[in-house]
Amino acid sequence: MKVDDWKGEVHPHFLGFVTAVKQGKCSGSSEITSKTLDLLKQLIADGEFSNAQEMMDTIRAHGRFLHKALPSHASVANMARRVLKIVREEYAAGSKIIKNKAEEVDPQESLHKIVTSVDSGEDYSSHVPDLKSGVIEHISEFEMELETSIDNIAQQAQEHIHSNEIILTLGMSHVVESFLRKAAAHRKFAVIVVTCGPMRKGQELAVSLGKSKINTTVIEERAVWAIMSRVNKVIIGTHTVMANGGLRAISSCHVVALAAKHCSVPVIVLAPLYKLTPQYLCSYDQDAFNSYTAPDGVLDFSDHPTLSQIKRYCPVFDYVPPELITLFISNTGGHAPSYVYRLLSELYHPDDYEM
Repeated sequence: MKVDDWKGEVHPHFLGFVTAVKQGKCSGSSEITSKTLDLLKQLIADGEFSNAQEMMDTIRAHGRFLHKALPSHASVANMARRVLKIVREEYAAGSKIIKNKAEEVDPQESLHKIVTSVDSGEDYSSHVPDLKSGVIEHISEFEMELETSIDNIAQQAQEHIHSNEIILTLGMSHVVESFLRKAAAHRKFAVIVVTCGPMRKGQELAVSLGKSKINTTVIEERAVWAIMSRVNKVIIGTHTVMANGGLRAISSCHVVALAAKHCSVPVIVLAPLYKLTPQYLCSYDQDAFNSYTAPDGVLDFSDHPTLSQIKRYCPVFDYVPPELITLFISNTGGHAPSYVYRLLSELYHPDDYEM
């Protein structure tokens, strides 16, 4: 979709943000997520809303724009869903205070109403005083959670990495880097890094770990099956965790996960909660799931006449099914892939799954 098509319908800062992401000026899941939340917070602060419904409609419209403009970056739509959940929670808290002030309710009668009540759908058209300030304060608390999410994951490193183990990872992931560095402060182990085409970011991670005095070896993707029998654990990052517990992860992750399954090696995925999305992989919507890059990193170009007749496809992401994953480690602890649905219900409201 073209960004210009949305002019006049969304805040200009959102248009500039999408352009910056597409031009590579804003990159990395953490930076994109943090910037998205800042924009949503500013949108609420600058807006004039008579009730929660108007606020939610505005947030949903901008979330829909981000989802369509940046389909491969699920975290931008996730932030819109999370802010919508915050608005719902603040509205419910404010409405409860107003109701309690309006009438004195017997505690036993109130408990009976809660147990026997039937949810008929919340009406968000009523006015709640200080709703905007409450939402902004709640978002500020959530921003602090985002800032510490990688550190909270790294704090769990000693529980999962033991002395003299051989850990395999691939590509460049800041959360994996922090996780391994934290473990190296108390354990001595070796790391094998798969270079991971087409960007071959694994070399960047290997250099960083080497500076931290971690014994690191770099291998190509084609050597994964040969080396996997010597590996104790596979620890990887991911771009997105899908609703069924599957991954949208960097290219070559599927091969590594298959090799690990064959050799009975546990696969541990490090994923902050903002990477969990209620979306599924749809076979008819591959354009929204994947993206492609220039193949010059994995294919040597030349003037040979045959190459001009070859179509080259170089996908950035792999889909890794949940049955190949052993454990997710988020900033709130470890979870099995089958538990992802429960985490989603805590993070987002079901009405906001579809933007």
